Amino acid sequence: MQYGLYIVGTPIGNLGDFSPRAIEVLRGVDLIAAEDTRVFGKLASHFDIKTKRISHHEHNERDVIPDLIEKLRSGLSIAVVTDAGMPCISDPGFRLVRAARAENIPVFVVPGPVAAISALVLSGFPTDRFTFCGFYDPKKLHDDNRIRHTIIYYESPNRIMDTIRDFARVMPERQIAIVREITKVHEQAIIGYPADLVNIDPPRGEIVIVVAPAPEHKMSDNEISEIVNDIVSSSTKSAAANLAARAGISKKEAYKRMLNKGGNDD
Repeated sequence: MQYGLYIVGTPIGNLGDFSPRAIEVLRGVDLIAAEDTRVFGKLASHFDIKTKRISHHEHNERDVIPDLIEKLRSGLSIAVVTDAGMPCISDPGFRLVRAARAENIPVFVVPGPVAAISALVLSGFPTDRFTFCGFYDPKKLHDDNRIRHTIIYYESPNRIMDTIRDFARVMPERQIAIVREITKVHEQAIIGYPADLVNIDPPRGEIVIVVAPAPEHKMSDNEISEIVNDIVSSSTKSAAANLAARAGISKKEAYKRMLNKGGNDD
């Protein structure tokens, strides 16, 4: 095994997705830096991987990296794995890769499943251009809505229903795909407009949300009126700004429509 840092993808559900090369590398390196050694231990036991391992996660990464770099500089081979999927994708790893590059240490990738990309292709939404926004942050949703092409988020099942309601309020004209349990027995893609999904049974398991691109056509008066009804509880000025951004009309026109709905000025 050539010395250096190996970024190794692991299954996100189906153990059959673990590549022979990944297994070979993890058996052959001197050390495995795992996000959770107990979680990786189950995978290691199944595939007879007996390599020594240490913990490397977001809470200890800054303290562990210097020691890992020193080991790499001494000629050891080290693999990085996370609990599931590719390291560095909303998971620990990129800081270690950056540190290794700074020391001219060889870095190799052993590709594996990525939940975000798998959900994207399952959604059927355009894939020629997309933005991965990591774990969903409701405070950034209005800014994210300025992204007019496909958007991808990771989300917790504990918050998914609140998130759907957020989408219904901020981007009602964009379809969403709630993709859960990718590669597992209960893999499912629930697709529709947010308003049509607010009353579904709460999805369980690991969830990825894919948001379709914003429609290119200008909204009809009826569509704009529906948005007005949705946000009329806000103050007139803030609601008008919201309406303008979502409906593709001027702020002046949006303000006029809000006043016609009987909103109170600030």
